[in-house]
Amino acid sequence: MNDNATIQTTCPYCGVGCGISAIVDEQNRQVNISGDKSHPANFGRLCSKGSALGETIELKGRLLQPKVYGHDVGWAEALDLVADSFIKTIEQYGSDAVAIYGSGQLLTEDYYVANKLMKGFIGSGNMDTNSRLCMSSSVAGHKRAFGSDTVPGCYDDYEQAEMIILIGSNAAWCHPVSFQRIRAVKEANPALKIVVIDPRRTASCDIADLHLSIASGSDAILFNGLLAFLSQQNALNQAYIDAHTEGFVKALEAAANSGDTVEKVAVQCRVAIDDVRCFYQWFVSHEKVMSLYSQGINQSSSGTDKVNAIINYHLATGRIGKPGMGPFSLTGQPNAMGGREVGGLSHQLAAHIDFSSPDDINRVARFWGADRIARKPGLVAVELFDAIYDGQVKAVWIMGTNPVVSMPNADKVKLALQRCDFVVVSDCMAHTDTTALAHVLLPALGWSEKDGTVTNSERRISRQRALFSPAGSAKPDWWIITQVARRMGYEQAFQYRHTYEIFREHAALSGFENNTAHGLRDFDLSALADISEHAYDRLQPIQWPINQAYPQGRARFFDDGQFFTASGKAQFIAIVPRPPVNPPDEGYPLVLNTGRLRDQWHTMTRTAIAAQLNQHKPEPFVEVHPVDAQRHALSSNTLAVIESRWGSMIARVQITDSQQQGSLFVPMHWTEQYTSQGRMGALVNPVIDPVSKQPESKHTPVRIKAYHPVWQGFILSRRELTILNAGMDCGCSLPLPAGEGRGEGIQKSANRDRSQYITESDYRVKIKGEQFYRYELAGLSLPVDWRSCVRDNLDDIGEPAQWQEYQDTGKGAYRAARIVDNRLETVIFIAADNHLPERNWLAGLFSKTALETSERRALLTGQPPLGVADVGMIVCACFNVGEKTIRTVIKEKGLKTHQDVGACLKAGTNCGSCVPEIKALL
Repeated sequence: MNDNATIQTTCPYCGVGCGISAIVDEQNRQVNISGDKSHPANFGRLCSKGSALGETIELKGRLLQPKVYGHDVGWAEALDLVADSFIKTIEQYGSDAVAIYGSGQLLTEDYYVANKLMKGFIGSGNMDTNSRLCMSSSVAGHKRAFGSDTVPGCYDDYEQAEMIILIGSNAAWCHPVSFQRIRAVKEANPALKIVVIDPRRTASCDIADLHLSIASGSDAILFNGLLAFLSQQNALNQAYIDAHTEGFVKALEAAANSGDTVEKVAVQCRVAIDDVRCFYQWFVSHEKVMSLYSQGINQSSSGTDKVNAIINYHLATGRIGKPGMGPFSLTGQPNAMGGREVGGLSHQLAAHIDFSSPDDINRVARFWGADRIARKPGLVAVELFDAIYDGQVKAVWIMGTNPVVSMPNADKVKLALQRCDFVVVSDCMAHTDTTALAHVLLPALGWSEKDGTVTNSERRISRQRALFSPAGSAKPDWWIITQVARRMGYEQAFQYRHTYEIFREHAALSGFENNTAHGLRDFDLSALADISEHAYDRLQPIQWPINQAYPQGRARFFDDGQFFTASGKAQFIAIVPRPPVNPPDEGYPLVLNTGRLRDQWHTMTRTAIAAQLNQHKPEPFVEVHPVDAQRHALSSNTLAVIESRWGSMIARVQITDSQQQGSLFVPMHWTEQYTSQGRMGALVNPVIDPVSKQPESKHTPVRIKAYHPVWQGFILSRRELTILNAGMDCGCSLPLPAGEGRGEGIQKSANRDRSQYITESDYRVKIKGEQFYRYELAGLSLPVDWRSCVRDNLDDIGEPAQWQEYQDTGKGAYRAARIVDNRLETVIFIAADNHLPERNWLAGLFSKTALETSERRALLTGQPPLGVADVGMIVCACFNVGEKTIRTVIKEKGLKTHQDVGACLKAGTNCGSCVPEIKALL
């Protein structure tokens, strides 16, 4: 690879599938990231996460060598052990005693090989994926209505729509580039109606003409009501219903039973009658309507029904498959669609073929030459980890995901892996909550080293190209799987040497017996079945199907009214709305809703490396309505304990009327690598949808109470510290330089009493900043002397230091700064409550090679010297612009619009995700 080469690749975050143009300096392992202006998913735009990708490629923290029981080994030893362990487990307990759990972070080629190994040659359906947690309800809804998992529309429909409905989707934060595209359409065409349907008032409401803050879980009632309203208003497309659908009468009867009047719907959804009527009337009066839905619909114990309720009203009006209209699933992960194409979910085989027909199973078996092919679906994600916990699954291979954090009832998942006989984890990162429990760790390539394909939300296949040579001994996931398959005796079927060979086989399978004689399938890449290595390397983004009929791809499905059901007609599904399985009760009176943040991704293994992404929301937090805050004695910016029947966590309280009374919201991202008790998954209800088997992540009954530590504080340090779980008799969390082992650190303080330890109740959060690390801390016991507790440990890390200190034992206050060669090394603030200075000015001092006299004098106040600006809380992550900076420029220059702020400060001019916050400041 040439130095300073420009390479076109794709972003590894959400399902928008943005193209990236990367200028690569391989010699120094650096890359300059910008949006690919030619890619039809983003046309050059990137969100804050995509823009910061260049900061995430460092090798610190990477898994660079295979490990067996904690020891570095060669590839041969590790692969032999994995293969032998799987073989012995299968011989003793059968093929269903082993499993693979994959990820939407895998490339399509990786997914294909893993699925082929498990279902084709091991002969078990036990391969599922974390896409089960986010998109399986959409898959099931599509399958019931269309006969196939087909997304009908495309992104180009945004520009052609007359009305766009965002349902259970905070696209402004979760799909920022698509949201900014919709914002641009709205600004160019103010007549475009935007409706947001979400219990929370999110950043996506910034462009909404109408926000329906419906009761949690009441979506199906609202959409059934719309179907009934369409009938009452004679707004049905009866000709389309008669010619192209089946089951309408039963669907309409069910809809009328659940809410045959606007008034009944409004009462059940807890929304104003006029707002419901307005929504329904707008739908009637606008032909080109798009319904964009995401996790708020899918992550439900009745998620599949909610998907079909959305599809029902589109079928009833014939608004599907044509420009500017149709139901549209916004996929969560970069390759959730690719995984669905190759059978990543346990009820699928490959190429949109599943286990529902013996003929289909035999078709795949003949193509693969797999005599032992699985004949039935395997365990789905929640059931899989339950089976591991119960000892039914003895060996599991986890690829590119972190289920100890992301799964519901995550503490049980952690126990399951601790009890499992054999755990293999393939990952690019050495330290995650899941890798900590692995017997074998296999170093996989990370983004910037991977090479293959991904598929985005609009069925567009794009190349993800390698920017750098593999780090250390890391290998492609497909190579690792292939090597294990060969060692298990399946060498003939796993002869792959290059990624394009896998893609060709995948494309060939999609076209195998895919014709009118055997029944047509939607997924068809047969035109690429003989693609050359050269053509594969240069493959441009293209939407499937790609076959003889559509050699350049196809933007939309179903414009001809033909579907993939046995009759060729779409199926209405009669929806009987069901309440959540576990409603709130006296013991757990609140509803917990969960979701993603603007600047973080999944379990932070990549995004937390980029300092700029950690500034906007640096800690786990819980959003609480003011009435609930008063009822439960919670104050803003204090800590609270949230408990469910399955687990607990501690989070920082944010009081906001954007949250519904009776509900809480907590983000999903924090792990034990970054916080002591911030894992949201430990709380989450493990109940699943009976059709899709997707977990209920939006409706968990919980309770909340104030957490009362006797001290709170923070540390900013140029060096990374290890905040030990076990302190000394001082009762504080003990900071040590990162890299010093626990044993070494404790040995240095061997003269001290170690009989008391920090309990699990202590609160600790680690945040990476620019040239510093930040630690937020709280404890339940006080040290005898803060000065000794802190200085005895930090003074022992090398160069001599000067200290500035302040201590007021009566008030429980301690402040200290450690300075080496007039450069700030560490600053510590401790208080008996949460009245601590803001961190931003202090954090900014770490970028300075020498402190000014005025800065040294001001250090222990925590406030900048007179005349020095404090930027405040970061609002714009792309350009690191703080709230106080924005307020100042608004006031001084009399700014009126967010565009004015952007012109002055650049804030809001890149991904645009911070525009709602800028507007609030205005």
